[in-house]
Amino acid sequence: MNLESIKAVKQLLSQPQKIVIVPHKNPDGDAIGSTLALWHYLVDRGQEAVVIAPNDYPKFLKWMPGNENILNFERENSQAKEKIAEATVVFTLDFNHLGRIGQMQSVLEDLAVPFVMIDHHQAPSDYAEIMYSDVSMSSTCEMVYNFIEFMGDVDKISLEIANCLYTGIMTDTGSFKFRSTTGRTHRIVADLIDKGAENTQIHHRVYDTNTPGRLHLLGCALKNMVILDQYRTAYITLSQEELDAHEYQKGDTEGFVNYGLTLEGIIFAVIFIENKEEGIVKISFRSIGDFSVNEFARAHFEGGGHNNAAGGKSDRSLKETTLFFESLLVNYKEQLTA
Repeated sequence: MNLESIKAVKQLLSQPQKIVIVPHKNPDGDAIGSTLALWHYLVDRGQEAVVIAPNDYPKFLKWMPGNENILNFERENSQAKEKIAEATVVFTLDFNHLGRIGQMQSVLEDLAVPFVMIDHHQAPSDYAEIMYSDVSMSSTCEMVYNFIEFMGDVDKISLEIANCLYTGIMTDTGSFKFRSTTGRTHRIVADLIDKGAENTQIHHRVYDTNTPGRLHLLGCALKNMVILDQYRTAYITLSQEELDAHEYQKGDTEGFVNYGLTLEGIIFAVIFIENKEEGIVKISFRSIGDFSVNEFARAHFEGGGHNNAAGGKSDRSLKETTLFFESLLVNYKEQLTA
């Protein structure tokens, strides 16, 4: 965050504001952790603030302090629109294009107030007057820690803020194993633990609360895995029928895509999940090394994200999507087998 942006935010927050904080649609640990951490920080500073999520999110994230104050735009639409209409400032976290917030997009696009973006994804759009965008960061939660530091308030990080930030950093770094995890990341995490972050309990709450249905669904996903050794690629499919048979709940497929990368020699892993309600196949891409799944997703599946983690979608059937995906790999064989 440059000096000019820091001064602009300090000026904004030097007077009382009505602040709306927004994560992306289908928010994950980093999105909920960062928005709640910022919410606690702003409220502790005496600001009036509210987090409005575009839609629901997994149960394993709902233990975080402040969760009960989040408005769900789909479920609490009139109340959420009222808060947006009253807003004097909007913070958008963990996304950089208003197309990532579903039904909220048109509402926010009509809002004539300052926007502040805090995000670590590639190719940001220019909707925000104040942008803190850094693709080298491990997570938006790490950036919120930095934001609080830029404001001169690291000593004001409470137990609640520490727990939220730790959760987002832990989940978005794959428990600190992804390449974006730096020495700075670990130093921040150490400070959060010193400030009270309950690291062992957080890991348990996020990763050790599986239902039998989720574990059975994982077994189904692994059974469906296709391994393409010639492209150092593995992919998983899950049909709507398979999701329904295992009583799928939001968040149940979180992390499934990473199992492909545990195979020796595999550097590209994908999961294709059919969603008949939306009429699409949702896709998650992961890679190891220099193969950019961000570029792959942008080029072929209306998606994007990071070099080693991205998402996308397909309007084709599940079978047609996987056949199309396989047909693309021949064009990337040199990159995948280098």
